[in-house]
Amino acid sequence: MKGVRSKLKDNGTVWISGTFHNIFSIAQVPNELEFRILNAVTWVKTDPPPNPACRCFTHSSEIIIRARKNKKVPHYFNYELMKAINDGKQMKDVWNLPAIAPWEKSCGKHPTQKPLGVLSRIILSSTQLNAWILDPFTGSSTTGIAANLLNRKFLGIDKEIDFLEMSKRRRIEIDELAIFEEYKQKIQGFKDQECLSVHPQAECGQELQF
Repeated sequence: MKGVRSKLKDNGTVWISGTFHNIFSIAQVPNELEFRILNAVTWVKTDPPPNPACRCFTHSSEIIIRARKNKKVPHYFNYELMKAINDGKQMKDVWNLPAIAPWEKSCGKHPTQKPLGVLSRIILSSTQLNAWILDPFTGSSTTGIAANLLNRKFLGIDKEIDFLEMSKRRRIEIDELAIFEEYKQKIQGFKDQECLSVHPQAECGQELQF
């Protein structure tokens, strides 16, 4: 977190996701580093996998902490877009979005892979066009794929070579125009298509940045 703080712009935000296994211990870290916690978003999975043990409730949610770098410096928040994609109403801190879908595992599986819909909403709510996004635990780089589709720049870091190779395969995959367009259509709920990138093969397109 200290390393992330040093790279974050003064009006930037950091997002930290976790399950009940770790989120309660993680949540104290932003406070210790003088971040200001803005939200604890609850992502409710509309299609969670069943609990095979049948000895507790089905795990169907994750918590995503949103915090800004400076307590006194205003952060960027795309309030109007979030309201627009929520049928004109203020978006709540409870998001009902699907879990990871089979098509998102076309280049391999990651044990904690997040769906494109969740990362897209995070990026659109808290960054502007062409902004740099850092994911220090990039895994299969869903953050990077979302950034490419949404006209942002991306830097991902991971210590696992296998996952970095998976990230490369996913990035190469969206070089294909048909896949690129299909993925854009799968970003659920976003009616403002101007925020989406244009594939370089399309007319007046721009290069993808990863």
